Amino acid sequence: MLFNSFAFLLAFLPLALALHWLAERFAPSWRLPVLVALSFAFYGYWDWRFLPLLALSIGLNWLIAEGFQRTKASGLITLAIVLNLAVLAVFKYFNFFADLAGMIPGLPAPKFDIALPLGISFFTFHHIMYLTDLRRGQAPRYDLVRYALYIAFFPQVLAGPLVRWREIMHQLDERPYQRSDAAERIARGLMLLTFGLAKKVLIGDPLAEYANPVFAAAAAGKVVSMAEAWQATLAFTFQIYFDFSGYTDMALGLALLFGVVLPQNFDAPYRSFSIQDFWRRWHMTLSRFLRDYLYIPLGGSRSGLPTQVWALFATMALGGLWHGAGLTFVAWGVAHGLALIVALFWRRAGLPMPAALGWLLTFLFVMFCWVLFRAANFEAALTIYKGLFGLAPVGTGFKWRALLPAAAFAIIGPTAWNLVHKLPPARWLAVVLGLLFVIILLKIGEDANYEFIYFQF
Repeated sequence: MLFNSFAFLLAFLPLALALHWLAERFAPSWRLPVLVALSFAFYGYWDWRFLPLLALSIGLNWLIAEGFQRTKASGLITLAIVLNLAVLAVFKYFNFFADLAGMIPGLPAPKFDIALPLGISFFTFHHIMYLTDLRRGQAPRYDLVRYALYIAFFPQVLAGPLVRWREIMHQLDERPYQRSDAAERIARGLMLLTFGLAKKVLIGDPLAEYANPVFAAAAAGKVVSMAEAWQATLAFTFQIYFDFSGYTDMALGLALLFGVVLPQNFDAPYRSFSIQDFWRRWHMTLSRFLRDYLYIPLGGSRSGLPTQVWALFATMALGGLWHGAGLTFVAWGVAHGLALIVALFWRRAGLPMPAALGWLLTFLFVMFCWVLFRAANFEAALTIYKGLFGLAPVGTGFKWRALLPAAAFAIIGPTAWNLVHKLPPARWLAVVLGLLFVIILLKIGEDANYEFIYFQF
């Protein structure tokens, strides 16, 4: 069920809010079970056959956590993490590694043709965060209902943000509609939902019309002109930002409607003045996960420069692989890892970097790397790169109308998060948001709805 669909906006969401309000108002002890049931219904709408996988994943991890609480046997946590990664590997990476094995002459490479369960990467990482902190003695015990809601809470189960247990669990015992700021929270939630929908439907989706045909042509082996390559690359650069940050805004807004505050996930990343700054602003919850559960355990910056270089490289390479089961994703991650290493040596050498030059280099690097992220294979990426660097016909018909407002909002304009927290309560604002929501519904009704890019991860 897409957030940007009539089924969600006009059916599921009103029903869910009504059931949640009734439970919170008349049977508070039923509030969390109701949210769990709604989350499972939301997840099962995509494909009910994956509901047992989600339920088994939650139940097994919770039982192992219970066993660890009683025995303090750290091997149980190791076993749970291995099992989680094994399930992820089977569904997401089996064919990838089979293809790699198939490159070796004479080695059989069986294929496992099964659909990828939506959100499996995200709820797997949620398990790992809790279990790792439990073994460290940082996380407390939670009952099955609360743990199930932590993993399956429908605003964030499919594409994040990656929420640490300490950021959300203490909120579950509140009476959200009895808070003194309940009305303000609901208003901000509706604003975030509306702004997120606008970013996705009115800005992100039109950019897909600029990018998709060009990348499809490159994948088909056709020549891509210089104009087409720049159009497609710029379009995807802004599309993925508005698509994913729009989803995040919606997730944060929806969570607020149900009394839960989720962490911010984007902070104007295309204003970054360095690659390190970019990763502090882009997919912030993933960056924190990679830092705390991969980069630091690999040695981080505490064990000398060689270890730090290795940790940066390995973390970003594995981060690239997490994004997709393909060598182009690995190459994307490796490129960012190498850029972070170069930036590390630059800082250690004490070399200057003018702010304007730093922004330009960072933006161009990130943009060029998005080609690897979007292209179907290396051959298609090379075709796009040839166009970008003038090794193809110049071409004509560069489309720019959707690019200009996208660039202005992404680089100059305020973020939805900041806008929502700065706008004062006013009737005129409610009217404007109501009209914007109607325009979005009309747009959804007349155009094809694109799935969110990150749903495939």
